[in-house]
Amino acid sequence: MSTAKTAALALTAVTALLAAAGTASAGGSTPAPAATPTGDGAQALCKRIPRIEKRLERALDRLGGDATQRGSIARLEKRVENARTAGHTEIETYLNDKLTFRRSLVPTLEKRQKDLTAVKTWCKANNNGSDK
Repeated sequence: MSTAKTAALALTAVTALLAAAGTASAGGSTPAPAATPTGDGAQALCKRIPRIEKRLERALDRLGGDATQRGSIARLEKRVENARTAGHTEIETYLNDKLTFRRSLVPTLEKRQKDLTAVKTWCKANNNGSDK
């Protein structure tokens, strides 16, 4: 087949699909709304606490690691310094912005740990969220 015939055939197929989709969506019915939550998800959250604690600890350990630890603040600081000494100002700027964000993660994750401790206490006092 020639390129012109292939393009015409593809255009015809796309037009047919779009026309079919247009008539299917023009049926006048609106999509069903998403189900509204009936509770606060306390049971599910109480059940996930151990995994959330591990994930937070792993993230904080990684961020606080030394320069050999991938994902650590120290490693990123070293990369910023290497870019600065090499004279790669654009790379330095990019990595410095990334470093600023990574440093801001530490207090956020520590706050989440503190909040999770309070949730854990609540779960123990309320039968893992199954009390109504």
